[in-house]
Amino acid sequence: MSEGSIESDKEVGVALALGAVAVVGAGVMVAYPGQLGKAWGFAAAFVFATLAVGAVQLFD
Repeated sequence: MSEGSIESDKEVGVALALGAVAVVGAGVMVAYPGQLGKAWGFAAAFVFATLAVGAVQLFD
């Protein structure tokens, strides 16, 4: 009997999903006309990019 392990690509999927939200936040940061909207876009991009990196480390 051979011993095998099942690897999951969960970290890749979660990182891609969070990265997509980070890209949307960066788009808001660039395109929003007001300063407060740009600040929220930056905050979203930063937080979700950090979470994407953390997800890869967590599921590894």
